[in-house]
Amino acid sequence: MTKQRTALIMAGGTGGHIFPGLAVAEELRNCGWNVHWLGTPGSMESRIVPPKGFALETIDFSGVRGKGVKTLVFLPFKLLRAFWQALSVVRRIKPDVVVGMGGYVTFPGGMMGVLAGKPLVLHEQNSVAGMANKVLAGIADRIFTAFPNVFKKGQWVGNPLRSAFTQKADPATRFAGRTGQLKLLVVGGSLGARALNEIVPQALALIPAEQRPEVIHQSGATQIDAMRSNYEAAGVQATLTPFIDDTAAAFADADLIVCRAGASTVTEIAAVGAAAVYVPFPAAVDDHQTTNAKFLVDAGGGWLVQQRDLTPRGLADMILNMQRPALLEKALKAKAMEKINATREVVTACEELAK
Repeated sequence: MTKQRTALIMAGGTGGHIFPGLAVAEELRNCGWNVHWLGTPGSMESRIVPPKGFALETIDFSGVRGKGVKTLVFLPFKLLRAFWQALSVVRRIKPDVVVGMGGYVTFPGGMMGVLAGKPLVLHEQNSVAGMANKVLAGIADRIFTAFPNVFKKGQWVGNPLRSAFTQKADPATRFAGRTGQLKLLVVGGSLGARALNEIVPQALALIPAEQRPEVIHQSGATQIDAMRSNYEAAGVQATLTPFIDDTAAAFADADLIVCRAGASTVTEIAAVGAAAVYVPFPAAVDDHQTTNAKFLVDAGGGWLVQQRDLTPRGLADMILNMQRPALLEKALKAKAMEKINATREVVTACEELAK
């Protein structure tokens, strides 16, 4: 009887790492693998992953960049503890392959996986590699990237996507017959975007009511109450929600998206084919969100506005001047940049290395 293969997925911190990891985990499970997930307690992955049916293993480790001198002083001790905990997990579950999808938890997990003689597969979601993947790239067996030219030895495959994003009708089909007000979708991401929550309602208030788009605005769980107050103060009607259950459908239904430029957001928009105004998070490590956005914007697939340049008047004027034919053109150019086989590429590498 053939032994069931086991994979240890390592990803955490934000949805940008977790959701691509879930796409890989689900495909591995569909192929008969037993999948465990390495994360940290009390984290986003600790809330999202177990309900999907994957065993969550946890270690105590957190990010170190920008955390001050005290964190650096205690870093060696934290690393030793995280290494020991990760090695204990690897020895217990005996994975055939370990898969790093980014986030700080990937570093101790990847190091201990290699120390235990396990093949290491990495996937870097951003256009600028994170610290963990930069270090692990030198010892990884296979490296995949969502954007080109991230690692010299990396294979550009795009981001692992859930099937919902790859099965939508093309932009021309979706736009055919659309009339009436534009549909605007504002996406703050899993953690929300305070600047968008404040500036967008102010911008919409500057647009005559009869010319305003229909608006759906996703805020993030911690900011929904403040955002409701912002819209009430602006006197603007909108559908406000902390989360979007079916992001692929929301992207496909929108004429225009205003959003951050996390790696998952950018690649999901390309897969669906949608026009977007990207407002990169200014505090992102190495300003990687700007580089992410440029991937589509430089190809004609959207607009880039830095947060420091985003004003209610400027955004209102952009929206007023947008017409569906121009938005369709942007959507088609974004769609032309899609790469939709990343999940299969990563899973194939796992299957090859586990033999």
